[in-house]
Amino acid sequence: MDASHHKVALVTGSATGVGRACALRFAESGYRVVVNYPGDDEAEAQETCRLISEVNSESLLLRCDVSSNSQVQAMVSQVANKFGRLNVVVNNAGTTHFVPIDDLEAMDETKWDQIFAVNTKGPFFVARACRRLLELESDAAIVNVSSVAGISGFGSSIAYCASKGALNTITKSLAKSLAPKIRVNAVCPGPINSRWLRQDMSEAEIEARIATIPIPKLSQPEDIAKTIFYLAVQASMTTGQLLVVDGGRTM
Repeated sequence: MDASHHKVALVTGSATGVGRACALRFAESGYRVVVNYPGDDEAEAQETCRLISEVNSESLLLRCDVSSNSQVQAMVSQVANKFGRLNVVVNNAGTTHFVPIDDLEAMDETKWDQIFAVNTKGPFFVARACRRLLELESDAAIVNVSSVAGISGFGSSIAYCASKGALNTITKSLAKSLAPKIRVNAVCPGPINSRWLRQDMSEAEIEARIATIPIPKLSQPEDIAKTIFYLAVQASMTTGQLLVVDGGRTM
């Protein structure tokens, strides 16, 4: 098949973790993948591209801070110039500050602004910038990577929980505003086996956290990537939904 017929997926924050697992999942299914990183993990983003090449797919590496609307617009212009199409957007880029939820003084304005800029404004900026390209396709989809923190109010910080709660609402709003041409859904993971989790928790704390979950183990990045792929590609009658993947923690 001519390369021009290959579908294209943009995965923000795809240098490591869930983003990398998503990029590889789409690449293995024949998609060309836009690998995005914010600026401080270029070497890891290049490694994602190398892994994509190992499964005989093509990647485009783009540096972009999704909290900057101008950078997002420039990124999407490069996607259009390179590939001329876009089928799937995965809004995976995210950030947090680890602040105990009872330490209200430590949850200062700077932390609030940084978290909301990336986790809430970023997905909106990306969806808006990608709309024109996505609407040219017959099977376009956006998947936002949210969190059970946005449902339960329990997570790395109050601001993080609030940002993901807002992203859940944005998901539903975009599903209405972009219908019927673009489906929009969100995946809400629980604890994931990641470097990010271990920045704040010891192995003993992690074990204690998951001990009472019906499926008492951490999700792997690949588990979340499979769910994202399902929402993006296979769930053709599903839009505006928040799919929880947490081993039963929030039920």
